[in-house]
Amino acid sequence: MDSLLIYLIDLFGTAIFAISGVLLAGRLKMDPFGVVVLGSVTAIGGGTIRDMSLGATPVFWITDTNYLWVIFVTCLLTMLIVRRPKRLAWWILPVCDAVGLAVFVGIGVEKAMMFQDSALVAIIMGVITGCGGGIIRDVLAREVPMVLRSEVYATACIIGGAFHTTALTMGCSNDTAFLVGVISTLVIRLGAIRWHLSLPIFALNR
Repeated sequence: MDSLLIYLIDLFGTAIFAISGVLLAGRLKMDPFGVVVLGSVTAIGGGTIRDMSLGATPVFWITDTNYLWVIFVTCLLTMLIVRRPKRLAWWILPVCDAVGLAVFVGIGVEKAMMFQDSALVAIIMGVITGCGGGIIRDVLAREVPMVLRSEVYATACIIGGAFHTTALTMGCSNDTAFLVGVISTLVIRLGAIRWHLSLPIFALNR
């Protein structure tokens, strides 16, 4: 798969994740600094944890500041646009989020395999890349992280990462394995959005 295309989709996913952070900050009535902070941690928090865990220093957004510019511009435009009464269709942001999530997971798995050879670690790094920023965002907002609730989100990342690493062990090329992982994550996440799929909850009777 063309590395430029992956890079552009990665930047697109960064923008989409930043938007989700801005929208949450808006609901919590934060000031512009708080908006940028929440948007930033959502967009690059997972990748930062991944790089620090793998020893890939400096982390990706230090060597490529395009990620920071995308976040800042996205936060600014979102703050301006969301004040208008016209609203987007409900499914646009979740679908774009699913695309960004799938690519983030694929990039996380791919980068992990560059630093070590454990498929399990690579899957975990893929999940962290896709979900880590959202977890930080929700913790800062004093909410239960979405990945810890019943919605099929982290599960899609795990399955996608498993398909990715399995394809690699079967001798597939890196590009093919990447596509297999991204497509499987995306299909599962889109299916969860379309049919409101969720995992069974664990609840104790009082």
